Formats: sequence, C-alpha cells, structure tokens
Amino acid sequence: MTPAEILNSLSPTGHQLTADGDLSFGTATALDGTMIHVISVGGGSAIGIDEAIRLADHVLKIAFTADASPIMLLIDTSSQRMSRRDELLGLSEYLAHLAKSLLLAETRGHRTVGLLYGGSAAGAFIATALACGTLVALPGAHPEVMDLPSMARVTKLPIDVLKEKAKATPVFAPGLENLAQTGAIAETWDPELPLADQLAALLARPRSGDDRAALGNERGGRLKAEGIVDEIVTLARERG
Repeated sequence: MTPAEILNSLSPTGHQLTADGDLSFGTATALDGTMIHVISVGGGSAIGIDEAIRLADHVLKIAFTADASPIMLLIDTSSQRMSRRDELLGLSEYLAHLAKSLLLAETRGHRTVGLLYGGSAAGAFIATALACGTLVALPGAHPEVMDLPSMARVTKLPIDVLKEKAKATPVFAPGLENLAQTGAIAETWDPELPLADQLAALLARPRSGDDRAALGNERGGRLKAEGIVDEIVTLARERG
C-alpha cells in the first residue's frame, strides 16, 4: 500500500498532513470521531540528527497536551544517517532522545502505535518503530535491527554460519516473520480489510506495560524472555 492508500484506509472520514521533507505531521479522524495524531517517516530515507530532533519536538508537544489522543507513526525508512556530520554531532543521543520522547508520550496517556509498511533498520528502527508502545506491520514490510552482512563484519563469523543461525533463531534474524515471532511486532494487518477497523480493535484493547516478552514467549520466538524480565523486576524491587 502507498502512504496515501494507508491514510485513506486508516481514516476514511478525513485526515490532514503537512509534509516537511520526508517527514509529515498532521491529524486523522478515527471511526468513533476521535482525533489521532499522525506522524509519517517515509520515502525509505535515513534518519539523521535533523529528522530526529524534528520528530522528537513534535512528539513532545503532543505528549504535553491534555487530549490523550493516540499517536500513529507511519514508518518506511532505511537506517540512521551514517554521515561524518551526524556522528560527530552525537546521532546516537538524538535517536535516544526521540525514543524517550515516544516513551514519555505513552506514559502521559497517548497510546503510541507504529505502523511499519516499508523498511526500517538499525538505529532508525529502534528509535521509531520499537520505541512505540505497540508496533504493527503490513505484509511486505522488511524490518531488521541488523542485516546479516553487518552481523558478519561485527562478529567475524562467516555469512553462511549466520544464515543457518538465522533459520533456527528468530531473535537473531531480520525480517517481518522473525520480528513478529519474537513479539516485537504485535500484529500484521490485512491490507484487504479497512485499516480503520483494525486500528479501532487495537485501541479498544487495554494495554498495561510492555507485553513483547510475553508475546515472544507465546509465539516460540523468545522462550526465556518472560522469565528473564520477571527476574529483573524482582531484583529491581529487592534493591529498591
């Protein structure tokens, strides 16, 4: 689906976005008439410090409004912009700031829903898609925290070895099915059905806390994750 088709299916009663380069900001109307804040990171472009700070600024402005309207983040990026300028100016801090802005919006009552319809990788994926409270995807999306050639360079393992490991270990492998099995992607939506109905059903389900470890455990992609999370919470409580 194209961004225009996605918006029309998400909000058949009306939406209004203003483009700012590869970013767009605006609002849409849900089926029940409530407002949804919409942010689009599209065009398959990279996210550098300029994009990250504009996105974070917009999210923070929403976070401190009293309307508690949800935020829908439409995502089709490549990776973070790995330029000398961006790295020297602290790109990792800008991306962390963006991720924390989305987390803050969620804690202040604005449900954050990422809709991945294209690509996303590495820091751009972590600071946008994975920083949302709930991440859904459309068929054909291709997320990856790190692609296998990059893993080979970092780990010094042969690419053939990594391909075999990726077949057996979803948490290790890129791709939509693997990310869904680990619980990172909550749902894969059906583009043949109205996205507005699927969004309404998602928002109608109460959400308390991060359920990705539990989903990954249920789907067989992170069999030990839930227990580890419980252990960390227990240790944190014991240490005050």
